[in-house]
Amino acid sequence: MKRNAKVSTAVIRRLPRYYRHLSELQRTGMVRISSNALGKSMGLTASQIRQDLFCFGEFGQQGYGYKVDSLKEEIGEILGINRGHTLIVLGTGNLGRAIIQNFQFSSNGFHLLAAFDINPGVVGTQIAGVPVYHADELEDFIAAHPVSVGMLTVPIMAAQTMCDRLVNAGVRGIWNFTNHELAIRREDVVVESVHFSDSLLALSYMISQREPAAGAETEEELE
Repeated sequence: MKRNAKVSTAVIRRLPRYYRHLSELQRTGMVRISSNALGKSMGLTASQIRQDLFCFGEFGQQGYGYKVDSLKEEIGEILGINRGHTLIVLGTGNLGRAIIQNFQFSSNGFHLLAAFDINPGVVGTQIAGVPVYHADELEDFIAAHPVSVGMLTVPIMAAQTMCDRLVNAGVRGIWNFTNHELAIRREDVVVESVHFSDSLLALSYMISQREPAAGAETEEELE
């Protein structure tokens, strides 16, 4: 399926958007869509969509467009949704608990196996059916249950230590919510850091460009 092994990060970042949007189209009953229509609904150009998909092979037909269900399935395969990925959560504070309770891991191709914490009030309990173990049991659990991704929602001071433990135990994917820049010295380990503040500040910049500066007088005020 893959045409080019060196796919740009920008293209990779757009693939989940395609998958999510095609899922929405599928739910509405849409069977077929052109690159022009898909681009318009996603705020992209038809040329951009064709170039992105061309990185992975031939999709769609000239004058026919794309079959929504087939394209969604192909992109899902590229994203590895059907590869049986597994995930554990380290830290069951407010953020960790909220993600466990509300995020649809299975819809994104992940099986949430367990959570880990040091709080005796939550160790031994379940959150939305997910068992919570003591952090001391982490390595033994991973040895018995191969884990694809470790999600970090621990306090920032514990982030690097828990990351190192995951990597040393054989976990090769880290989903980092700690706002700490993790130091990873292994090329076979991938870190995806989620910084809510980055997203909010980017939004701040964009709305600031559309608003008059503080203290600036508008034309109406000058009249």
